[in-house]
Order: sequence, then C-alpha cells, then structure tokens
Amino acid sequence: MNRLIAVIGGDARYLELIKQLKNVPNNKLLLCGFDKLEQGFTGLNELELDELDPSTLDVVILPITGTDQHGKVETVFTDKEISLGPDWFQQLKKSCVVFTGITNDYLTEQTKNAGVTLISLLERDDVAIYNSIPTAEGAIMMAFEQTDQTIHSSRVMVVGFGRVGNTVANKFSALGAKVSVCARSIRDLARITEMGLHAIPLNKMSEYTAECDILINTIPALVVTKESIQHLPTNAVIIDLASKPGGTDFTYAKRRGINAILARSLPGIVAPRTAGKILADVVNQILDEERSES
Repeated sequence: MNRLIAVIGGDARYLELIKQLKNVPNNKLLLCGFDKLEQGFTGLNELELDELDPSTLDVVILPITGTDQHGKVETVFTDKEISLGPDWFQQLKKSCVVFTGITNDYLTEQTKNAGVTLISLLERDDVAIYNSIPTAEGAIMMAFEQTDQTIHSSRVMVVGFGRVGNTVANKFSALGAKVSVCARSIRDLARITEMGLHAIPLNKMSEYTAECDILINTIPALVVTKESIQHLPTNAVIIDLASKPGGTDFTYAKRRGINAILARSLPGIVAPRTAGKILADVVNQILDEERSES
C-alpha cells in the first residue's frame, strides 16, 4: 500500500531526509517549497501548494520551525510564500500524520481541530539524543574557532546534564579537556562524578567560573547570570546551545567584554546530511510502527 508524503518547506537537512524517504518502497513523495532546486537534484516534481490535495495525503512533513502563528511556513529553497490556513488542515484525512520539528499554539490548535496526529520531532528523546552528537561536534568546532588554545587541558564548564549536556561533556572530556558539569539533581551530580568529571551544584556555579576557559550552556533558561559571568576570565568564551533566547545574560557578557555566542540549530549547520538522516530514520520508524498497529 502506497504512502503519500508531502514535504512542505525545509532547510538543508531536508535534502537528505527527502533522499532517504524516497528510497523506501511504497513511499511516494510530493515536494512543495523546493522550486529553487533543479528537478534532477531530488528526482521529484515540485508542486505549488494549491496543486496539493490535502485530502489525499497520508503524511505531511513541515520544516523544523513548523509554522508561525499565522500558518506561514519558513522556506529556504523558494521565494514563494507558503501559508497553511485552518481550512487547509481541515481537509486532511483523520489518519494523516503531521511531522514538525517544534510546534506552537497555532499548529497545535489546527491539527487538534482537524483531528490529525501531530508529532514534534525535536521534543522526542531519540531525536534529541541522536542530534546531541552533531551538536557536540559543532560546539567543539566553535571552541577551536573562538579560542587560541587547544581543547586538551582547557578548563571546560558544561551547564546542564540533559541529553545534550551529557554528550557535550563526554566529547570534550575525550579530547583531554578538564571538564566540570553543573547540574541540579543529586542523581546527575552522582553520575557526573562517576564519569570522572567535576560535579558542581547549579546554584554554586558562580563560585567556580573563575577557573573556566570555555563555558557551554545547554539549559533553556537564564542560568548563566551576571554572578557567574563576572568571575569569568576576560579571554573566556561562552557557547550557548540552548534554544532561543538561550540561557545567558548576553547583555552583561558584552559589557564585560566576554565573547558569548548563541549557537542554535548546530546539527543543521555543521552536519545537515547527518541531521537529515536522523530525522528520516525516526520518521520511518514512527510510520512503520503506526502501520503495524493499524
């Protein structure tokens, strides 16, 4: 049984996602928002939004950013505006699955009203863990670019020990950095110690930043505050990996002359092919599970 999939908008990651999905038997792909690409690049036809019949679609794949609060889709490979209004969602059949990277009130409401399944890929543990690898490698790349010393023997402080923080700490430690990790929970602090790293309670971070060359934040809340920044050496670098607006007081960092960078969406920047394959693998797995259950 064929599966009709519409990929509507997307960035460089989606070129690999399209390639991977196209190679799966019974998948039939329709592209919207890729007219800047030569047809031979994907081997698929590019359609206008009004040429897509929503009622025939089994799967809709939206960009990582989903839509804005008015249904506009962010595009990279077209100059044409694509907007998905409430009427468009209402035409989807109930069995349709809509994938997005992140969602918002508009997208959540429209898919709920249409009675279709919405899956936010970046909120899933599996995607976040897979993505933590190119994120960590991107942070390493930035550390090389923004500092004048080797990572080996550098004093690196990782703030947060979630899916990204764990991988970042592990990769920097493997390169010979002296890694400290700030975390809230006693369990995380115990695991950090077990890994041979220096565990610091999050509320005591400011007491240790004076001995830090590279501070890497992974917590999407204001945790790298004035108190922590004021003790950093002037040649220290802050790399904030948290989602916008990050977890750093960038205004105070600038005032102190500290180089602080909000490094968003590193997987799509440093390794778009890998990031696209991760998304495709998870999408295929989810769809196969749904098919086996039906």
